[in-house]
Amino acid sequence: MFFDTHAHLIDEAYDNDREQLIRSLKDEGVTLLLSAACSARESRASVALAGQYDFIYSSVGVHPHDSASMQEGDLREIASLAGDKKAVAIGEIGLDYHYDFSPRDVQKARFEEQMALARELHLPVVIHDREAHEDTLEIIRRIRVERGVFHCYSGSLEMAKELVRLGYCLSFTGAITFKNARRAHEVIRWLPQDRIMIETDSPYLTPEPFRGKRNDPSKVRLVAEKIAEIRESTLQEVAALTMKNGLEFFNIRGPING
Repeated sequence: MFFDTHAHLIDEAYDNDREQLIRSLKDEGVTLLLSAACSARESRASVALAGQYDFIYSSVGVHPHDSASMQEGDLREIASLAGDKKAVAIGEIGLDYHYDFSPRDVQKARFEEQMALARELHLPVVIHDREAHEDTLEIIRRIRVERGVFHCYSGSLEMAKELVRLGYCLSFTGAITFKNARRAHEVIRWLPQDRIMIETDSPYLTPEPFRGKRNDPSKVRLVAEKIAEIRESTLQEVAALTMKNGLEFFNIRGPING
């Protein structure tokens, strides 16, 4: 039983087979899934999708790439959507200085607004941080939330230790199967067992040996297998551990239908 804690099910890459794919996931061992949103439009669609399936939950929020296109009223709509029973986090939010699709001052302002909203609503945050470590750390230190996760963690071991000290979890994708993932392996070996989660970030970051093809949540098993190898554990132990951590992080209660 696997919990893919971050997949972009609303992405157009799934437009031709979304329902078929979702219905196949339980047979692949994926018994919980978080549909991650990147805009107000995606937040609406993601919450609606989650409402159709017992094992899918949703985040709501605006990605740094979309910060400059936020409209008046989007933050209020996200706050309203966050009241849905299947909306369990604010995200993905944060900073991206690799592409700079939105001006950095705008990214920071939108990030701060959504961090404050999460704190007000007592919801966890799903953080996107790409080549913006210093500014991201400054904001999360200043605007403290009850729970947070750095999705697709790409930082150093030193930063990981600081994030754990601040109460954050780290989540890992198929990127840890790539040949250049030595730094992530170092973090995974050190990370306390109650701070680790797994995800696909699908349709992106397809793990080896399928790199170059469309990713999907069924491949979260490959992420768990790699973590088991790195931590000298078993697949079953990693699956159980990351399921427990995901349930507690997103405050998901009640029976999980496998």
